[in-house]
Amino acid sequence: MKLNFGVNSVRSQPDPFIFEDGGRFYLYVTAGDGVEAYSADSPTGLWTFHGIVARIDDGHAYWAPCILKVGDTYYLYFSCDTPGTFENLHVMSSKSPLGPFGSPVRLFDRFSIDAHVVETSAGLFLWYAEDNREAENGRIGTRVYVDRLLDPVTPARCPKEAVIPTFDEEIFRRNRFGDGRDWHTIEGAFWFREGDWQYVMYSGACYENDTYHIGYAAAKSDEEDLTKVDFIKHTKDGAFDPVMIKNDFEEGVGHHSVLKWKGAYWAIYHGRDLRPENDAGYVERRTARICRLHVKDGIITAERYEDHL
Repeated sequence: MKLNFGVNSVRSQPDPFIFEDGGRFYLYVTAGDGVEAYSADSPTGLWTFHGIVARIDDGHAYWAPCILKVGDTYYLYFSCDTPGTFENLHVMSSKSPLGPFGSPVRLFDRFSIDAHVVETSAGLFLWYAEDNREAENGRIGTRVYVDRLLDPVTPARCPKEAVIPTFDEEIFRRNRFGDGRDWHTIEGAFWFREGDWQYVMYSGACYENDTYHIGYAAAKSDEEDLTKVDFIKHTKDGAFDPVMIKNDFEEGVGHHSVLKWKGAYWAIYHGRDLRPENDAGYVERRTARICRLHVKDGIITAERYEDHL
């Protein structure tokens, strides 16, 4: 079901990250000129658009924000590129969840995207996506890593590869560099814990392709140092088995965040209304949506409806 941005809304909300603070909900999304934000009294209520809340000089293509509150400070993580650089992760801080955010710090000087920063009793941990062009299994491309943060703006720079491509359904583009090798994409990590299990959800493939999907890896572990946890990618008897993929009313479903609300888990994700293949007049617009997740004993399933929860 789509989130409610008003009947006249024509905006997109790609890569939506939901955050609850003080009984109010905030949503941060990908945008070209800066990180855009919304707020609402309820995830299913009317969302108010607050415009751009973070940008840096000469930056553009602001991708996949996430936010973390430490003490009385909010840290907003996102990727963007600046002249002479690739897309890479940055963080800015504010005393308000709606900014303005300042004091930018670049976390990496290489391609790095899709942060999810979490805190356990062992400290702060950064989940993110980065390229690997020398993959041992031959499936080159983007995959998910986890690293410790020494403080909210300083990676330890000892990352662990956590989720890697293993299926053709995760191919972003075939023969991408003209050398016969297909490029894969695993990105958009979101970590959470439920009971004895830890989960890392992710998006796979290209958002324009029919195989674009949300999957997950799980570990039955009480280890608090997330760089020491070995996550096992979910399959169905070794075969591709996503939690969410194109269905009969929406496509391009992916890059999401997870909210525990009213005793249940919910995925906040982007998608597109399913359209006829001959619809040449289509303009790309990914809108934020919500669906129920069922999480139990290392298994996640999704309950999706077009017009209700």
